[in-house]
Amino acid sequence: MNPFRVPRPVFPVLFGLGLILAGTVQAAGEEDLAWNTRLKQQFYGDRPIEEGTQVVELTAPYRAEDPALVPLQITSKIPQAQDHYIKNITLVIDNNPVPFSASFDFTPESGKADVALRARVNAYTNVRAIAETNDGKLYMNKAFVKASGGCSAPIGTDLEAAMARLGKMKFKFDGDKAALGQANPVQLLISHPNISGMQMDQISRLVKPAHFVDEVKVSFDGKPVLTAKTDIAVSADPNFRFYFVPDKAGELKAEIKDNLGNHFTQTQAVTP
Repeated sequence: MNPFRVPRPVFPVLFGLGLILAGTVQAAGEEDLAWNTRLKQQFYGDRPIEEGTQVVELTAPYRAEDPALVPLQITSKIPQAQDHYIKNITLVIDNNPVPFSASFDFTPESGKADVALRARVNAYTNVRAIAETNDGKLYMNKAFVKASGGCSAPIGTDLEAAMARLGKMKFKFDGDKAALGQANPVQLLISHPNISGMQMDQISRLVKPAHFVDEVKVSFDGKPVLTAKTDIAVSADPNFRFYFVPDKAGELKAEIKDNLGNHFTQTQAVTP
């Protein structure tokens, strides 16, 4: 008898393979369970959402190095024209304690409806970017991220220093000058501990109450460039990268508010 040929029933092998495939399908379905059963209806009701990368693309690491600082990049695929543009992008992290993470409003003056930030991811989850164009249509792209404990990661030992620089902001440009009539990348760096309400103080060993930035407004010479509503998923010391189109020399202005009612403002002269 050939030792490599062991007679065995075919049906059990196929049945076992079927169970494996069924398990794979079930696992894939579970990734969307929260969205399909609760979140989609909560945020968008019965409105149709087209999934893909034709309008917006989300880039995220498959396995996060630091769950409290997960880099997320949202890239638009259509121009911000006056007659057709992305007016809003909402970021949802399905399995976070608060799935709503941020909502960004754009205008044609934004140049590009692109935004990058760092987020807290609390569990293995799908992260979604849902774009709404000015004609009311919805488009979604998602990425699966393996991370754990991002929302409850310890605050650290420098909270007192963080509170001392609370609300300080800085604009950072890629070059020395902004180009007229073009979409210019810019970063807004914000000093704020963005405490999630789930984190333990390393010194007192007590869970600190939530204290986070919940509104960001950026304008250029009074015209809105980026408006954001944010929640506890945005990391400590929020850092937003976006675009704006200057048509002349002017002033870039950032206004932020946190959930305790604190307001902060920063301006930056822009000389094209």
